[in-house]
Amino acid sequence: MKSYRINKKEAQAKLKSKKRESAQDIISKSFKNHSKGSGGVIINPLNISIMSTLRNKVQLIGNVGNDPEMTVLESGKKVIRFSLATNENYKNAKGEKVQSTDWHNMVAWSKTAEIIEKYAGKGKEIAIEGKLTSRSYETKEGEKRYITEVIVSEVLLLGAKNENKAA
Repeated sequence: MKSYRINKKEAQAKLKSKKRESAQDIISKSFKNHSKGSGGVIINPLNISIMSTLRNKVQLIGNVGNDPEMTVLESGKKVIRFSLATNENYKNAKGEKVQSTDWHNMVAWSKTAEIIEKYAGKGKEIAIEGKLTSRSYETKEGEKRYITEVIVSEVLLLGAKNENKAA
């Protein structure tokens, strides 16, 4: 087995190279290379190095729940807020199909915010990638409220090309 330093350097080199391999591919290769003939799985430091980059990552596919609201701050930065509905289908104990919907608060900044404002109206199916954040604020009545939001770093527009903005 190679030393931790060599594995870490290899991982960093692969992540920086133009030919991008997904973390999942690198981890799979790592397990295959180090578990042969060992009778068990060896935890490779390469896996730990790559997994540390995936600590706070969210990927969701859903429908925009309301028309996104753009705000321009005093500094000139743009921020947009909207809700995203994700659906899960499953069968209950009786064998009946059940659909449950979860609602997520989304926040996007700058260019991402402009893209969402222009192309992602209420009902539009999108895929997002971002990170979870939690914060608290005080209402006008002095009550403390807590909120969890997804800070969107990437957005992918799904659905038909000729679909209207406000589907």
